[in-house]
Amino acid sequence: MEITFLTSSDLEAGTTYVPAVEVSAADRIVFVSGQVPQTPANEVPADFASQCRLAWANVLSILAKAGMSRENLVKVTVFLSDRRYRDENAMIRDEVLGSHRVALTVVIVDIFEPHWLLEIEALAAA
Repeated sequence: MEITFLTSSDLEAGTTYVPAVEVSAADRIVFVSGQVPQTPANEVPADFASQCRLAWANVLSILAKAGMSRENLVKVTVFLSDRRYRDENAMIRDEVLGSHRVALTVVIVDIFEPHWLLEIEALAAA
């Protein structure tokens, strides 16, 4: 598989995202449904940082079950319940992704359950 990060002089990429990612010769693609900040025991942390880290842990857990890791992520969509979480979300995303870059969308929405502060869906390729 080959991953090419597509940029242009008109579009500045952030620390963990690029305007577009091209994947060629991939053998497998995994579509990760929206992962919420909930444990298997249905526990939901109260604060945003803990919820964000848990949602990311859920994404990474699914990737691991598919024999993949964060380096296989090519597209991530984060749904935030409130704009005020924007900066904290970006900081935690940078922690999780490190130097790995993805195509990224962040949307402010009304989340399905009112106690969830975010949801993360992803696309990975290998």
